[in-house]
Amino acid sequence: MTKIALVGAGFVADYYMTTLANHPELGLAGVWDHDAPRLAEFCRFHDVRAYGSLDECLRDGETAIIVNLTTPESHFALNCAALNAGKHVYCEKPLGMTFEEAREVIELAERLGLTVCGAPANGLSDAQQLVAGLIADGRIGQPRLAYAEMEDGPVFKDNWTEWRSLSGAKWPGLHEFEVGCTLEHAGYGLSWLVSLFGAVEEGQAFSALTFPDKGPGAAGIAMAPDFAVGCLSFRSGVTARLTCGLAAPRDRSLTIVGEQGTIVVRDLWDDRSPVHLSRFDEKRPLLQRLAGRFERKRGRVLPLRLTHGRPVAYPAPARAGKLASFPSQIDFARGIAAMAADLANGQVPFFSGRRALHLTELALTLNEGAGHFRPRSDF
Repeated sequence: MTKIALVGAGFVADYYMTTLANHPELGLAGVWDHDAPRLAEFCRFHDVRAYGSLDECLRDGETAIIVNLTTPESHFALNCAALNAGKHVYCEKPLGMTFEEAREVIELAERLGLTVCGAPANGLSDAQQLVAGLIADGRIGQPRLAYAEMEDGPVFKDNWTEWRSLSGAKWPGLHEFEVGCTLEHAGYGLSWLVSLFGAVEEGQAFSALTFPDKGPGAAGIAMAPDFAVGCLSFRSGVTARLTCGLAAPRDRSLTIVGEQGTIVVRDLWDDRSPVHLSRFDEKRPLLQRLAGRFERKRGRVLPLRLTHGRPVAYPAPARAGKLASFPSQIDFARGIAAMAADLANGQVPFFSGRRALHLTELALTLNEGAGHFRPRSDF
């Protein structure tokens, strides 16, 4: 069993606790948070140990991996402190608030012979494995184009001030608006794209603050961009467009167009999302043909949008276990479990090291709206 410690007991920590039960090979040694009442509430709810200090947490000889669930601006300092304490690190996105910080974290880990992995874990989902298998089997031929959507809906118009996690933590809406939805959410699309198509060679990035007024308590707070779009050229030959925002209707789909057909993933936040496949040399499903005929006859688009193609069956039943509640139906702890298994087997975890740095750089670049860019990171 690999012992881990959580640092940060905020909203997202409950997602990790919910899915930690799926991985009995992981043992939770304890939790630390600088907010004493929040830490006590979290540990009481989950019946887990609270460390008396961060130093006690980092010095715990039983713990192999520190799971960094603090706020983004705290990631760099804690990552470095954990590495200097001899611990491997699994870090929520991003690794640091600048490329230089993120690179320093990875280089420090390399010098110390330790491993840093970056979230999110949806790039390790059953849905991703299904899609990767379809591509490897040549079901759509050579992939050429991809559209990734990471639109979370007009969150700031919802009753977000009332949202609570399982153990009672408030959703940190104002802080997320201040840091930016791109740093928080772009990784969910980027992890899929990079896992399927490899490293980005060059791209174009644009971002904007489209809704400065985010509601209660937002006055006087400098808001980060709430819309970003990146056009990415992968070394493998694939071109992709990723959008990320907090205003357009919810859409977290991925469409991949190959030389012989198309794959559509309905929801990148769903561990076993419906996946649809169509080939250019096959007839469309009957319902889609009837819908198209109706639209042509009536001269208007139907109000119901059908997912293109036929659903693809998963090769095996879903594994027993829990996922975070809708809309975040991700096995958050799977990334930690995969990291622990690879370390035990002497392998390099997929979303670690230079690949984790690449993902962080891409998210930072999109958030900055940096225009034309060539990544400084590679793997």
